[in-house]
Amino acid sequence: MLTGGSPTTPPTSPSPSPSPSTPPANTNLLAGRTLTETSHADVYSVSRANDGDPNSYWESANNAFPQSLGADLGSQTTVSRLVLRLPAGWGARTETLSVLTSTDGNTWSTAKASAGYGFDPATGNTVTVAFPAASARHLRVTFTGNTGWPAAQLSDIQAYAS
Repeated sequence: MLTGGSPTTPPTSPSPSPSPSTPPANTNLLAGRTLTETSHADVYSVSRANDGDPNSYWESANNAFPQSLGADLGSQTTVSRLVLRLPAGWGARTETLSVLTSTDGNTWSTAKASAGYGFDPATGNTVTVAFPAASARHLRVTFTGNTGWPAAQLSDIQAYAS
């Protein structure tokens, strides 16, 4: 009998350690990060987009597209997916947005070109924006439209390596 296996299976070897720049796929890269914004309406500041409360939300200035929110990831890391949410009870809408990444906060690359994303209360008002893996320290989401209100709106934003 082989050590660590059965007579028909080879021994197992330990899994390779992930690269320091590639966090586990299920780690929200924006957890605990301070977000930045181009504007906000009334008390709906960008800190509400990652405060853990699904009913609070960020809302940009009304009738003033484009609007952006951004984050410093703290170090160069791989990012390839965003999960965006609106409060569950809100009506269906489409928000048009693009995703930009940067290694230095000055020069930006388009990770995901502008497209409309449908938020539907029947599916939890959650959308996933996937794009080719990018090495970035900074992340920016730029909104250019919203069919439900004349401003950008999000109750939660999360970023993942895969």
